[in-house]
Amino acid sequence: MPRIDPILGERARTMRRMPTELEKRLWEHLSRSQLGGFKFRRQAVLKSYIADFSCPSKGLIVEVDGETHEPTRDERRDRFLARHGFTTIRFTNREVHDNMDGMLMAILERLRSLPERWPGPIDSPTPCPSPEGEES
Repeated sequence: MPRIDPILGERARTMRRMPTELEKRLWEHLSRSQLGGFKFRRQAVLKSYIADFSCPSKGLIVEVDGETHEPTRDERRDRFLARHGFTTIRFTNREVHDNMDGMLMAILERLRSLPERWPGPIDSPTPCPSPEGEES
């Protein structure tokens, strides 16, 4: 398993400890698998980037863009992560502030449209039966 760059890992931990108010508001809706039963992580290290929020089972990254985001850099980042199986959906700070319900519906719609990244319990192979359960 590849190791996370220690500097990037520490930066992600700091960002989790000190989220912006809008990140806190969105996390209230994404945490504890509240949105459609999908599990999210916040400030997750993915390759050489930190995603604001990510759903590992679907490979969906949710980014909240403030004034400091540079569209050209963000496009390059999104293309890199797409090559590694991730889909990015972006919202502005204004959308988080003014349209939380619409944003959550858009996230849920995107999650439902994406395939599972790995098999879940239903798709797992059937385990071997225990000797006690076998008939002689």
